[in-house]
Amino acid sequence: MATTTPSPTRTSVPRDEYVPTGWVTFAGIMLFVAAFFSAMWGLAAILNDQAVSVGGQGVMIADFTTWGWVHLLLGVFMGLTAGGLLTGQSWARWAAVMFAVLNAMAQVAAFSAFPLYSLSVLAIDIVVIYQLTAKFVPSRS
Repeated sequence: MATTTPSPTRTSVPRDEYVPTGWVTFAGIMLFVAAFFSAMWGLAAILNDQAVSVGGQGVMIADFTTWGWVHLLLGVFMGLTAGGLLTGQSWARWAAVMFAVLNAMAQVAAFSAFPLYSLSVLAIDIVVIYQLTAKFVPSRS
């Protein structure tokens, strides 16, 4: 009776994946929170313009419906990127930085309509950008 030797267990991850550290996990969760807030603001701006303005001020460029679609699409893409970040996909790190920068720019454009909300989401975006760029250690593979 022939015996087979068990195959060695795989101890490394594929080249296009990595094991997320605590800070990357934190950034992924914060990116998901920012994505949720952006998507909800976008949905509210699409459905009811008066729900997203404070003091009768409008957005700086275009109208609420346009910015609603921008925020909704950014929120969806950021949520998908946060999922990729939490599962350890290497493409998700720089995509998350890109979407956080785009979301920060969109929040600055909507600042005159809803300042406290925009400032809060902008702070979340800055935390995500910092965590994904300052704590970046490239893999040696």
